[in-house]
Parts: sequence; structure tokens; C-alpha cells
Amino acid sequence: MIIDLALQTILLAALCVLGVYNLLFAVQALCAVAPRDLPLRRPRDERPSVAVLVPAHDEESGIEKTLLCLLSQLQSRDRLVVIADNCTDSTATVAAACGAEVCVRQDTSRKGKGYALDHGLRYLSSNAPEVVVVIDADCIATSSLIEVLAWKACSTGRPVQALNLMLAPAGSGVLARVAMFAWTVKNYVRPVGFKRLGFPCQLMGTGMAFPWQLIVSASLANGELVEDMKLGLELTEAGRPPLFCPQVAVLSYFPSSTDSLKSQRYRWEHGHLGIAFGAGPLAMARALRTRNWMLLALTLDSMVPPMTLLILATTAASFACLGMFYMFGHGYLIVMALALAALMAVALGTAWWRFGRSQLSCWDLVRSVAYVFWKVPVYMHFILGRKIGWHRSARD
Repeated sequence: MIIDLALQTILLAALCVLGVYNLLFAVQALCAVAPRDLPLRRPRDERPSVAVLVPAHDEESGIEKTLLCLLSQLQSRDRLVVIADNCTDSTATVAAACGAEVCVRQDTSRKGKGYALDHGLRYLSSNAPEVVVVIDADCIATSSLIEVLAWKACSTGRPVQALNLMLAPAGSGVLARVAMFAWTVKNYVRPVGFKRLGFPCQLMGTGMAFPWQLIVSASLANGELVEDMKLGLELTEAGRPPLFCPQVAVLSYFPSSTDSLKSQRYRWEHGHLGIAFGAGPLAMARALRTRNWMLLALTLDSMVPPMTLLILATTAASFACLGMFYMFGHGYLIVMALALAALMAVALGTAWWRFGRSQLSCWDLVRSVAYVFWKVPVYMHFILGRKIGWHRSARD
């Protein structure tokens, strides 16, 4: 009897938590298929001055393409600054040859993009721009990105996040294409759904724009694996929630190597889970205490597990409920588990039908079960020994 009651309590609590996550995911997916946003109207006045910061660590092989794309969008008052951060290659030389300003940072005891951005802001402070845009060194900006982000950041006084998509290289296997779909869900479907509900989006680390006075007062000098998520929560708590601007985008590619792809996923997802289980509950408590509904919404969004982990957790809970039914005859747990499975199916099915059919075929969806199990070691490593500190993912 005691074991029965204890198991019921644990399962019921797990189902309630998973129910919140699945319901939020389903609402975001359904809202994302609503009519598209109206095209942006560009003001006729002169746009704000911009400094583009490009943090770069050993990026000599691909940074030229990124910089030339950015230079084509800049005006005479703008600056393009590359922070060559603890580089052991010719990143600084290549960036200078392209026409960018280069500031070199060497401090192996403090690694991470947060430290690099803090260094770049101090470099800019003697001649501060009106808006700072952050672009990763392996990203390509779509046309008008700088103009659109600068105007929105300056006119609203809030951070602005462009669409950030990662693509699978040509000829990639199913793992890379499933990863591309999962990225689309995380960085496009869910933020668009939240935007149409009037809520903010997560900062994504690249394609971000900030008014100078806002970013210069932010706390960036840290080694967080997902410093962008942490910064987004802090700015939202300060009354400056990030805006999502999917009309412009930054694009990059997943590594074609399975080992590189796995290393990249370890870093991102361990950082995400660290925020979800660490800063998330505290931020939620502060949001409820201060009635900051924007912070509450963004915190809940940050606590939704990565898609694969959510699928695994929902499946595991369903089998546990089935076991409880056979052992003790608790039918209400089965009903709750079926409701969770239905929510998950609606959310994923809607996202795939509207946004993922060009990325994954029906047969790929069947084979994506392998991707789910391929991700299990990522989560086991988090439980047994979280990946602490910043590490650069290998480039192809």
C-alpha cells in the first residue's frame, strides 16, 4: 500500500510537470501555423549607427565569407569588430585582410563567448555606437539583417533576435537532417508561436541586436555554456524582454562529422539543462513574486527540455503508467499518459507538416527513432557528470 501510494505520487508529479511542458509546446506549435506576420516597414530616416561584434576562436577557414557578407550591409558610420579570442591560428590576420577591425584577447583562464563579448564592448566604449549586433564567425547574414535589427532595437529599446537556423550539409545522413528539424522547432516554430501570443523569445547567441546602453550594462563576463539564454532571462527581468524578428536570419551548417555533431549537442544541451534546472526555478519564483508575466513565460519556455528529451521522458512516463495499471489497476494514470502522448503527437505533427516536410520525409520520421536513442548518452553524461566550461565545436 505504501509503495503503491509513493509510486502514484511520483508518477502524478512527473505527469503534471510533463503536461505543462507538452501543453506549452503544443500551444506554441499551433500558434506558429497562424497567418504569417506582415512584412516590415522600413523607416525613411537615417538608421542608427551600428557596431557588429564577431567573437571568433580559431575561425580562419570560414570567417572571410561571414565578414564579406556583413561588410556589404554596413554604412560609413558603422564598425565591424572581430574579437580574436585565444586564437592559435590566423583568424586575426584573415579578419584584418577583409577590412574588419581586430581586437585580440588572450586569457586562457577565462574561456567562453561571454568573456569575448565583454572584451569587445570595452573596446567599443571609447566610440560607442547606438546599436550593437552580435554575429557568430560561422554564420551568414541574410540581406538587410543589420538594417532591420538596428531599427527595431533602437526604436523599441529592447534586444532583438533574428531567426537563427542551422542547416544540414548536402548529402547528410538522417541524424543531421533530424537535428536540423529539431533546431527549426526550437529556434523558429516555438519562438514564432510565442511571438503571436505577445511573449518574448530566447536569445540565441547570434543574430542579436542591443541598444548600446542596454548591452553595456549587462553582465557578460562569464563562462556559461548558453550565456545567451541567461542574458535573455536577466534582461526580461529588468523589463527589456527580447523581441523575435523572423523576417531576417543568420544561417550556418551542422558539422558533417557525427563526432563533431555529438560534441556540439553535448555543449548546447548540457548548457540548456543547466539553465532549466539551475536558474529556471529561481527565475520562476521571482517572476511570480513580482508578477512579471513576461519573465514567467520566458522562464517556462527555457525549462521545456530539448525535443528529444521531452519525447523520451513522455514515453518513459507512459510505460511507467502502463506498468502501474497492470500492477495496481490505476486507470486514471493511463488516461493522463494518453493525453500527454496526444499533445506530443499534435505538437510534433503540426510542426513537421507545416515546417519540416522539406527537411524530413515520412520514412525519415520513422528512422528518427535512431536519433532519439543516439541522444541518450548526452543526457546520461549530464546526470553523471555535467559538461562544465566552454569548448569550441570542431568545424569541417
